[in-house]
Amino acid sequence: MTAQWGMMGLWGGLMMLVFWIVVIVGIFILLKWLIEQTKSSSTHPTEKETALDILKKRYAKGEIGKEEFEEKKKDLM
Repeated sequence: MTAQWGMMGLWGGLMMLVFWIVVIVGIFILLKWLIEQTKSSSTHPTEKETALDILKKRYAKGEIGKEEFEEKKKDLM
């Protein structure tokens, strides 16, 4: 009967080791995900840029002329 209890103790110890490895890896993955979320939210504005905003920027930079700006603005409205 001691051999049977010895095997159960071995499996119990192994399962405990596997459990803690899974917990530690899970915590690591969670922390990595949280760090990535923090980085992405700080580099991108909370509001998305609209097509009209992009059009206004292109006009301000001189990439498009007034006629093209007005034409595209009408298409967007």
